[in-house]
Amino acid sequence: MMTDPSVMRFLLGRRSHSVRLLSAPGPDRAAMTELLTAAARVPDHGKLEPWRFIVMQGAASAALAETVAVRGAERRLSAEACAKAADHFARSPAMVVVVASPKASEKIPEFEQTLSVGAVCLSLVNAALASGWGACWLTGWAATDPEVQAALGLGSHEWVAGFIHIGTRTTPPPERPRPEIAALTEWRDTAAS
Repeated sequence: MMTDPSVMRFLLGRRSHSVRLLSAPGPDRAAMTELLTAAARVPDHGKLEPWRFIVMQGAASAALAETVAVRGAERRLSAEACAKAADHFARSPAMVVVVASPKASEKIPEFEQTLSVGAVCLSLVNAALASGWGACWLTGWAATDPEVQAALGLGSHEWVAGFIHIGTRTTPPPERPRPEIAALTEWRDTAAS
């Protein structure tokens, strides 16, 4: 059995970074392409690729921030909620919108495709963190808003699985409580007792 203790140390210690803890620069096109390539190495039953990426930076992020601010006001969200949502997009050095784009398949149900999309989101965050960037996976109301989805150019069958924010780490993120594995695990042994 081959082991790689450094990978396990990374996984056991990984922590997402709040968008507030990210600063410019974000990954350039070559670095982002490598991150996306790593993110796409997930289980994908039937090789359907039921996801796609929209990489946003600079003016594109600012335009999305404005759309989110306007939509938040139209939805009658509090001024604080509108500002917080828009700020995530405005301040993010680089953002990847992971779009769920399920494919028609008699063999692969949509829920399996959705699991693959979630795996892409986590793989992208982990690839960014492993490459020395700060990163986090957010959704929020903007992910499901029809006007925001239209501004992103999503098809009628598509939806936002995650906004993955990536940038330079400014400070380490605070630790948070982690699950109690013993309370969440049931052990079953096939051996006779």
